[in-house]
Amino acid sequence: MSTTLLRDIAPTSPPSAKSVSLPPGLRLRCPVCCLPFRLSNSEEGFQPSKCDACGFEIMQEGWIWKALAPSRESRFRQFITDYETVRAREGRGSLSSLYYLSLPQRDITGRNSWQWRIRHRSFRYLEKNILSSLERARQGGLDILDVGAGNCWLSYRLALRGHRPVAADLLLNDWDGLGAARHYFTFLKRPFPRFQAEMDRLPFDDAQFDLIIFNASFHYSEAYEETLAESSRCLRRSGTVLILDSPFYSREECGRQMVDERQAAFEKRYGTRSDSIQSCEFLTPDILEGLGRKLGVRWQVFEPWYGLGWALRPWVAKLRGRREPSKFFLVQGTTKFA
Repeated sequence: MSTTLLRDIAPTSPPSAKSVSLPPGLRLRCPVCCLPFRLSNSEEGFQPSKCDACGFEIMQEGWIWKALAPSRESRFRQFITDYETVRAREGRGSLSSLYYLSLPQRDITGRNSWQWRIRHRSFRYLEKNILSSLERARQGGLDILDVGAGNCWLSYRLALRGHRPVAADLLLNDWDGLGAARHYFTFLKRPFPRFQAEMDRLPFDDAQFDLIIFNASFHYSEAYEETLAESSRCLRRSGTVLILDSPFYSREECGRQMVDERQAAFEKRYGTRSDSIQSCEFLTPDILEGLGRKLGVRWQVFEPWYGLGWALRPWVAKLRGRREPSKFFLVQGTTKFA
């Protein structure tokens, strides 16, 4: 799509109730009692309904399905507030649809360009070396769960490739959360479903996704084993889990030092350490090995080329007596059901 066309697009109109109905094959489960959850269907589309077992009600707000248990909504309230504060101060989001449609190739605001360069190269590697292989194995598109979808740029790109993404995140806002997906819907035949949900209590029934992607989000897990077990539950036989752009270190002490440095910097710049939940924050080879052994996941680790400057960072850090800098890998896991 040309830049001229993008510049001329009109503001996106909210989709109708029917246009955001859930795909016929998508099965839900209650995030409170973990039993199958059925939504009432009518001429107006899917309507809010209560879980027969526990009474939890799932409903739409701004065309987003809210599937966060009340107790967990309270649990994450401070985290969401802190996270949105930091992201706003970092200059995330835009009023322009062109900003979202340009991701991950470029950040037209220029405020976080270095991060989007990483995301872009990771995505290009994903397309060429992983998605293409999965697509050959499953003709007709993949059912994909995008966990920690943020502004949904990845779900949009996957939908353009003919897949059936479902986006899940804690954030609802329309500049950096699930609400920002409205910028993409003009260019899609069917809007993809969006769910406010947490990664350890996914509101989806067992064995219905071919691929689950944690896009720069897996390190927000509070318990990797629990998060990975929950995602594996939702995968079909021979399903795949992908971890993109989570900080990776060869030694745990370097990751711990990074966390301390980041929290101190956040407190100084933004007035919050952003530590209301105890996220795991990083990965190491030992962590992956332990998860694979406990959960029966076979890992492959891919390292995209991010440029010479990025490759030299460990050497520069060593010469300056600094800790090991983070790396970003693509980590592919094949579940024990394969």
